[in-house]
Amino acid sequence: MGGLGQRLARYIAAPAKYYKPTVVSGGEVRWPDFIQPCDVLLVEGSSRISTAIKYLTQSTWSHSAICVGGAAPFPLVEADVELGVASVPYEKYVDANVRICRPVGLSDEDRARVIDFVVTHIGNTYDLKNVFDLARFMFPAPPIPPRWRRQLLTFGSCEPTKAICSSLIAEAFEAVRYPILPDLESQEDGSNIRWVYKVRSHTAYTPRDFDLSPYFAVIKPTIERRFDYREFPWLEHA
Repeated sequence: MGGLGQRLARYIAAPAKYYKPTVVSGGEVRWPDFIQPCDVLLVEGSSRISTAIKYLTQSTWSHSAICVGGAAPFPLVEADVELGVASVPYEKYVDANVRICRPVGLSDEDRARVIDFVVTHIGNTYDLKNVFDLARFMFPAPPIPPRWRRQLLTFGSCEPTKAICSSLIAEAFEAVRYPILPDLESQEDGSNIRWVYKVRSHTAYTPRDFDLSPYFAVIKPTIERRFDYREFPWLEHA
């Protein structure tokens, strides 16, 4: 499956037609100036595989990376379809539509553990079973009921030396017991019912879950820079 998987990976990683960023990320306010180690960077990808992920998750975000600062050759680590787990520079996504999601209150020790976990996986391969599974939903996108789409994303070989983007990051936070979107279940306690949180498998996470999580703060660089609507550079009509 290796040769066929690599060819398929190159195909679905190619840019999709008609993609156009909807947010200006460059210019005076740059998101790399506001990202910190352990922040999760969500990306609205422009590849064919991004189309499938956005369809299945009904989300803008199709890819995720994590900031590791100076712990790797480049400050971001991601699981890429073609390159596997690799460190990449900010410039790769500087003009993309992105969102920064920040874990709140991590201790210095746990922050280091999350970063070490991710960095030690650099060099691992991308889960090519994931590539084949995603490819099924590209030609064309099938009419799958929304309630089934998340289940279709819980796939992959689950081998320790293979990863997909969001599962690698989720597993790193799971290692320090930091919640993303845990499963909520009810338990009967005599005549009362109590709710308990259960750890969700890291293979079940998608990029949008970091955006939806109530335990990650959303960092928007323009607002962090003390945005003043009264100074917005509107084009005035004569």
